[in-house]
Amino acid sequence: MRFSTMLVAVFATVAIGGCISLPAGPPGPQGATGDTGATGYTGATGNTGNTGATGYTGATGYTGATGSTGATGYTGATGSTGATGYTGATGDTGATGSTGARGSTGAKGTTSGDTVIVVPAR
Repeated sequence: MRFSTMLVAVFATVAIGGCISLPAGPPGPQGATGDTGATGYTGATGNTGNTGATGYTGATGYTGATGSTGATGYTGATGSTGATGYTGATGDTGATGSTGARGSTGAKGTTSGDTVIVVPAR
């Protein structure tokens, strides 16, 4: 029974020890520094940045000046009119021909009363 008596004494001490508080003693020495923890994982690579804005179109160049029109040339001198040629001499009039001989009148024919002559209209 010795074991159970000891057990009761231990329980009584623990129960009473929780009700009684004693002043705190002096602080103990500082504990040793703990080991450094393992290195953490490297973070994931960040996303690629957006494409930059498109540059502006350059200014349009000015139109060059229009060249001057060249001078108009002068009209050449008008040539002189050539001399008028002489009129040739008028030829002589030829001789007048002779009048031909006079012909004879033909013989008179006879007529019969039965002949009809038709003259068409114009």
